[in-house]
Amino acid sequence: MITLYGIPNCDTVKRARAWLDEQGLAYQFHDYKKQGVPAAKLPRWMGELGWDKVLNRAGTTWRKLDEAAKAGASDAAGAAALMVAQPSVIKRPIVEWADGRLSLGFSPELFAAHAARAAAR
Repeated sequence: MITLYGIPNCDTVKRARAWLDEQGLAYQFHDYKKQGVPAAKLPRWMGELGWDKVLNRAGTTWRKLDEAAKAGASDAAGAAALMVAQPSVIKRPIVEWADGRLSLGFSPELFAAHAARAAAR
């Protein structure tokens, strides 16, 4: 099963969900706002994808943080604490594909490659 992690009002998440729907791929949606950040998965995401890539420093939530909060996210432990407290600072979407691989962000090409790899398994 594919699991897509994000927030429902994010435009990138909307495009990713639409792509999955158009391809007829079944998936679960994990809403950070309602379900929180899955703390047990966060270390894997940060390890495989890179904590500095999972932490979205380009978004509105990051820009609204005070300097102390930003400074506290200067290493993996601080970034993890911030992501749990402020899920909107996580780059979206994170997808766990049926084959267990992870992806970060959305593009039709990225999703097509992951979907094909998972289907070939």
